[in-house]
Formats: sequence, structure tokens, C-alpha cells
Amino acid sequence: MPDLLAPLHTRTKTEADHAEDQLVPVETQTPKKPDVAIKSPGHALEALKSKPDYATLVRALRWLNGTTQQVDGFNIKTPGPKAAQIIFALTNDIIPDYWETLSDGVGTKTSLLLVQCLSSVAGIGAITSRFRLLLGLLKDNHKPAQVNSVSKTHPVEILLNVLETILAKEDFLTAIWHDIESFNLLSSQKSLQWKEFVSLVASGKLLSIASEVNLTLGDLSPSIKAGSWVGDGTQYAAWLGRCMQHMVKALKDDNFEGQKALSQLLSKGLTLGYTDQLVRAGFLDLLGGDHRSLPEYKALMARLSAREQKTLLYSIIRILSSHHLLTEGPLRDSRHEGQSKVIGGVAALITAIVGDVPTLQDDLVEWLVGISADAVGQVHNAHRAVIASLSSTPKQITKALQKGLTLFGDKLYIKHTPTLHQEVNAQVLLMLAGYALRADKVHLMHLSTTGSYLNAISNRLAASSQRARFLGMVVGTALSELVDPKDKRMTFSADEMNSSDGRWYRSLTSVKDSVGSIKDLKPAFTPSAKSSTQLSKPVNSSKLARPKKSAQSTSKVISIEEIDDGSESEGEDLPMYEKPDSDPDDEDEDPTVVQRNRPTAPVYIRDLITGLREDENFDRHNLALSTASKLIRRKAAFGTEVSDNVEELASILLGLGEKWAMENFQQMRLQGMIAVLIAEPLKMGQWFSRTFYNGDYSMGQRASVLTVLGLGARELAGLGKEDATLTGANTTTESSFPSKRLPDKLHKIYTLEAAPMDALSSQLEKTMIQPMAAEAADKFSGPKALKVRTFSSRMAVEKKRQKPIPNALAKIVADGFFFPLTGRWRIHLQSYGENSSHTSPFLLSHLLKTLSLILHASGTSTLSLPQMTSEFWDLLLSLRSRATDPSVLEALLFAFLTLLDINENDERRLAEQHAKELLETQEWVDNVFEKIGGGSEEGERIRMLAAGVLMRCRGVVEKYQRMLMGGLVDFM
Repeated sequence: MPDLLAPLHTRTKTEADHAEDQLVPVETQTPKKPDVAIKSPGHALEALKSKPDYATLVRALRWLNGTTQQVDGFNIKTPGPKAAQIIFALTNDIIPDYWETLSDGVGTKTSLLLVQCLSSVAGIGAITSRFRLLLGLLKDNHKPAQVNSVSKTHPVEILLNVLETILAKEDFLTAIWHDIESFNLLSSQKSLQWKEFVSLVASGKLLSIASEVNLTLGDLSPSIKAGSWVGDGTQYAAWLGRCMQHMVKALKDDNFEGQKALSQLLSKGLTLGYTDQLVRAGFLDLLGGDHRSLPEYKALMARLSAREQKTLLYSIIRILSSHHLLTEGPLRDSRHEGQSKVIGGVAALITAIVGDVPTLQDDLVEWLVGISADAVGQVHNAHRAVIASLSSTPKQITKALQKGLTLFGDKLYIKHTPTLHQEVNAQVLLMLAGYALRADKVHLMHLSTTGSYLNAISNRLAASSQRARFLGMVVGTALSELVDPKDKRMTFSADEMNSSDGRWYRSLTSVKDSVGSIKDLKPAFTPSAKSSTQLSKPVNSSKLARPKKSAQSTSKVISIEEIDDGSESEGEDLPMYEKPDSDPDDEDEDPTVVQRNRPTAPVYIRDLITGLREDENFDRHNLALSTASKLIRRKAAFGTEVSDNVEELASILLGLGEKWAMENFQQMRLQGMIAVLIAEPLKMGQWFSRTFYNGDYSMGQRASVLTVLGLGARELAGLGKEDATLTGANTTTESSFPSKRLPDKLHKIYTLEAAPMDALSSQLEKTMIQPMAAEAADKFSGPKALKVRTFSSRMAVEKKRQKPIPNALAKIVADGFFFPLTGRWRIHLQSYGENSSHTSPFLLSHLLKTLSLILHASGTSTLSLPQMTSEFWDLLLSLRSRATDPSVLEALLFAFLTLLDINENDERRLAEQHAKELLETQEWVDNVFEKIGGGSEEGERIRMLAAGVLMRCRGVVEKYQRMLMGGLVDFM
């Protein structure tokens, strides 16, 4: 074996052989590119196209930025073929390759050079075109599957970052305008350049493409949680407004071309759909009480068209109303101390803006008493401020009074307009009458004898609605007190006239506000900073005031003696207890990790607010949320803690986000909001109704507002025990088809908000339909003479009959819950049209079910039931065209069924006052019943509801057929 491994030949390597085996670096064969001298646009374009290195790119960008100061020669910002090619190369080649490198700390200066080259009309246009191309590639379904979403979206994210950097400065508009003015072009060419820029920035092109980018990136990259602000309409409009304000300050008084250009931009910006956000940011100084910029803004408004001036004026009034004037109900906000001064300041600003322009004065009159009811959505003090601003021109006061009185007495207006509109119209009329009396008493006396005034009062007194008659009595009595002697005054002996509501209405004729100074708006416009500091003080004080528990340094030894008597007979009768669970806080073996300072439950409302705002301590936040409902209900019984902070509590709970994964978070939040509503039902019912339409909240949060209103109304009606399980943890129902479910986080939110209302509506459906089914079955079981009922069965029925319960909802349901929801629906629809989120099937069906539950909970003995019936019926008939979605159709049928069921004891009134509505409803539901086929659970449910409505309608029609003949003739 050793012979097999014997060496055959041996050789010793020399030094030359060792040298050959060593690794020696070899020079690359590619020759180094010589430095390219950038002396012309052609050189710069060639350098950018040839994949330049970093040094070449810097030289090219520096040369291009140097051209921005040239007037006669080449300028990268001047429109031209070479400039367009260079910008195309920058956006298509340089940005994808170099932006991440340039955006680091080393290349920050170079990135600024690149941004400066693209800060032009052509640069923004090139970026917009590039976005369209990249979005088309992202949406192309024929791409290879191995390309992941991150690599596809990366160029779009980079370009979006570049666009944000270009638009970051507030002097962007001003810089673009000065660049265009410096071009060596004809005035017509400059005008075309500015119009192209306005079309990109202010007409929505840039916003729409950025919004599409946000949506596409969100779908393809789940890791991207928040999109760019450029694609968010609210933030984009605010940015555009800030840029406009900067341009207003930068332009000189004699720069008429600049003012004309800015008016063109504002005119387009008003069509974006975010008017209030644009005006709030663009007119910030003026709205904050700085009168120095008033001439510039008036000159800017003067260049707008009459329609645009009206839009801008109404937006300013809305902003002043929401930022300066209190948002409480009309019975309270006009009596707060200090509001008179603020009202004078608002009136002064409106007067200064309107001036002597007749069209703007007519717009104010239209805002007050117009058929569009723009004033209805604003607080009462806003009406006072607008009337005070008109008081300087008595002619406009008289005109507004005459127009408002004509509208007030119109029969169609009385019958079909929501009660909230009519109440605001009556309030405005009474205040206008007071001002007209002080300006020209003779004219007011003449007006009180005209046919329009007498017809208005007569039509009001003849109305079927009790509230409409009350408003007619109030207006007639108040005007008679102003112009008639004591022995000839109009008086009514109704109880409503001596109530607090009636006395307040009659006192409106004595309201007198004077036009103050614009400077009075300054202290009222900055409450946020003060409130935030005040909110932070209790947190610090509570931390300091709470003593820390000192650790015990001594221990006490206790002797334990075990006694064993050998007998177990005594322990046989003792109950067996399970072993207690271990303390979860002490499971960790490390004593330094165990938390000893456990938070205590809040005992004051301010501590509760602090705990709800807590975003760092989970235990404290969880404890505050879990005890919020009990604490609010306990504190509401005495003291003013809850009433003083009720709106702040509601705002916090409504806007509360689930930062931590908390068990039963939505249920605890919902119970807290219901407790807030129960504490102040009239005030908070109006607040939640107003917030549902005007608040900046998501669809899930708006749905929770409706759930709070529905469940809170039923609890006030004494039905809270029946609904207790609906707000618990078991309300969420699991779907049988997981593929149809939303993501877990959204599924929990939306199923919770809809589940209580759906469960209640289903229960009410059974309650209303079962008697009809039993009656139908009873007709086929034989004649009633053969049916014998034993005495014992009668006693059993009497024993099961529910005892009457007090209904606290009946007194406030109209003003606090029902009319604010129905009245603001028409205002919102007129303002935002069909594109509003409130018209979505999810929210619309939820709104109809909420109104139905509120109407049903109010009871059959509610005094305002006829008025609520009339207004609700008009609303339902107007929504028939939206019943294309099954959820909306089901909610609409359920609302019709509830409406007819709650008026079951007064069918004669339905036949007398609502004959046309009854026949329209019957015909429409009959068509629905024929078109909807059975077979599916959803179809059978809709057919069941339609059958119930048809039976109710036919029962009334057959019973009062002779009375309905007149309505039938009109209907045919």
C-alpha cells in the first residue's frame, strides 16, 4: 500500500513561478471620460442624456441655474424647444437615477439646483405628464408577474417627493409670476404662460393627478399609510391659499397686472371644491382682524365676477361664524357675555368687504331670506352680524323684510320646507322688523296692513303643522306689538306663547347690534393656542399632586402553626374554591420591570379629558375610556362639570382613534358618546346632528354619530334596557363569507357602527309585521263568533302587557333630534350636490334607519308627530330615485312602514292631510313589490317590507276611500 503513494517526480518552484501565481491588480480598459465643458444648452442637454457622473451633473445644473437670471439669452424657465428637451431629460433620466442621492445630506445643495430648474410652468407640466405615463405603466395588467409592486412604485414615489419639494415654499406663486414677468416675451405670450400655469395648479389638474397617484400607491403598496399632501384636497387648498396670501403681500398697489393674474388664480381656485379651506388660508390675516390688508383684498374681489364674489362672500361668512361666534343653540349663544363685541367685529368686516356694491348687498339679503336658505346652517349670532351690517342701508333692511315675509307666508313653503328653515326665517324676520322700526316706523306700519302680511299670518294659522302655526302666531304678535296700540294688538291665548321659547322669539325684535371694529376679531380668532395650554396644565398639576408610594423597608415575620387533628369530616361541608389567577402585573421576574404606580380611575371630568387625550400611557388611556360612560352619567346628575365640558367631551370621543389594540374600544367609545348625549339631550342632539353634516370626519365616525342619536333617543324614551345588549361586545356578527369582508381593522369599525341600528330595525320590523300576519291568519281561521277566549287567557295577556313608561324624548325629539337631521339634509344636498359622502348607500341607509328609530321611539302621543310625519314623508318621497342600492331600498321601505305604523291611531289625519303622499307611496311600493323577485334572503326581506307597507296603505285607502277621492283625482 505505501508503494501506491510513492512520488514519481519532484520539482522545486523558482521565484519567477511564485510571482506568476500572485494576484496583481489590472487597470480597467475603459478610458476615463474627459470633463465636459458646459457652455451652451446643447452641451447641457448632451451631458444630461449621456448618463453623466455626479461632477458632470453638478456642472450642468449650475450652468442651467445661471441662465435663470438672463433676459435675452437662453433661460431654462423660458418656454422653448431646448428648454423643453432639457426638462424632459431631467424628469425622465436624472430624477430616477440621482434624486435619492441628491436628497441626502451631502447632495442637498445640488438637489436645490435641480428643484430650481424645475420650478417653472414647463417643469410642473413635465412632472404632470410623467405622472400620467407612470400611472399608465402601473395600471398595465400585462406586466410580468416577477416585477414586485415596490420596484414598480419606486419611480412614482421619487417623482412625488420631487413635486412636494418644488411646492414646499409659500412664495411659489410669487416666484412663478415674477419669472413670467421677466421673460423677454410679448404680453400675450406672458398671459398664455400664466393661464397655462393657473390651469395646472388652480383648476384641479395637478390635484387630480396627485390624488390618483395616492390611490394607486395605496393599492399597490400597503406599507404606504399616508399619501402626499399634494393629493389631499383639503391640504392642497390650504397650501394654495397660503401662496395667494403671500402673493397679495408681495404685489404692490400699482401692479395691476399682478392683481389681475391673482384674480384669475382665485377664480379658478374657487372651483376646486374646497372653497372654505382656500379662503380661510388665503384671507387669514383679514379674518384674524388685520385691517391693513383690506384694500388689497377688496381690489382682488372687485376683479371677480358677480357669481364668484357671492361664493367668496358666503364662504367668508361661514368661516367667521365657525371661528368667532359660538356654536350653541339660538336660545343660549346670543346671551353670552362678550359676544356682542365679537358680533360687532364680524359685522364690521362684512360691511367693509361689501361696501357700497349693490350686488353684494343683494347677496346678503339673499343669504338671509333667500329660498336657498344659506343662513340656516349657521349659528344665530351670524344672522345678527349680517343684519347689523345691513343696518347702515335702511333700504336693504326693508327689502329683506318684504322678501322674507313673502316667503314666510307661501303655502308651498309652509307645507314642504323643513321646520328648521322656517324657524330661522321667523327669527330673521323678527330681527329685521326691529331694525325696520328704528329706521322707518311708518313703512313698517304700512307693511303690517298690506295683503302679503295678512296672507302670511292667515296661511300660517291655517297650516296643519303645529310648529308652523306657532311661528305664525309669534310673528303676528311681535309685529303687532311694534306697530299697533295696546288695545288693538293681536294676541293669542295659546300656552306656547307664554313658554320660554315664545318669549325668546318675541324678544328678538329688541335685538340691536352695532357695527364695531375689525380689530375686535383678534382675540376671538386665536383660541386654539390658549386652550391647548390650559389643557396641559391639569396634566402637570395632577402628576405633581399625586404622591408616590414609598417602598416599605421593614418586614414583619408571622409565625404559622399547622394543626392536624387527623379528621377530615369538618372539611367535607366546606365549599371548594378554584385557584386564583396570578397577578398579570407581577409575572415578570425582574422587579425593576414590574409596574407599581398603577393609574387610578378619574373622578373629575377634567381628569377624564386628560386621560382620553393621553397618547403615551396605555393604562391611563384605557382606564379613562372604560370609566368614561359611568363617570359622565354620575356627574351629570349634579354640578356643572359635564355641562361646561360637554362639547369638548363629545369632540374627543368622536375623534378618538384606536392607537393601541384595545379590547371593546368601539363599544366603550360609543357608550361614552351616548352618556354625553343623555347628559344634555337637547343641546347635544343638535350638536351631533350638526356634526354629522358639517364635521370633518370619516364615514365610520359619521355612522357612529347616527348610532349615538338613535340609541340615545331610545334610551331617553325608556327603551334603554332593551337595547343594552346592542352596545356590548357581542354586537359584531361574523360574515359567512370571509371573501366579502373588509380588512379586520375596518371590519370592526363598520360592523359595530351598523350592527346596533340593524338589530333594532330588524326587531321593529318583526314587531310591526307580526300583528299584520296574525290578523291575516285570523281571517282564514273562521268566523269570530265561533272563537272562544277563556278568562284565564285574558288574565295571562293582561299580565304580559307592558306598563307605561315615562318618555322624556317626546318633549325634545322635534327640536333636538328629528328636525336638525331632516332640515340640514336639504341644506347639505344643495351645497354639495350628488358627490357628497352623505349620499353614499352606507350613510344614507343608516340615516333613514336612525330617523325611523327616533320617530318610533317618540311615541304616538308626541305633540309634534303630525309635523314630523309631514317632513319625514316629504324626505322619503324625494329619495325614491336613490333606491337603486338594496340597502337604501330596504331602509326606505322600513322608514315608510315605521311612518305608517306610528300613525296607526290617527289614520283619518293621514287621509285628510296626506292623501297625495299616501297614494304616491302605495303606487311606488306596488311597483317595487312587482320588480323585486324572491329566492334570495335579501329579496325576500325587501318583499316582506314592501308587503307590510302595501297592507298599511291599502288599509287607510279602503277605510277612507270617499275622503281620498279628491286626492285621487289630483293624483291621476
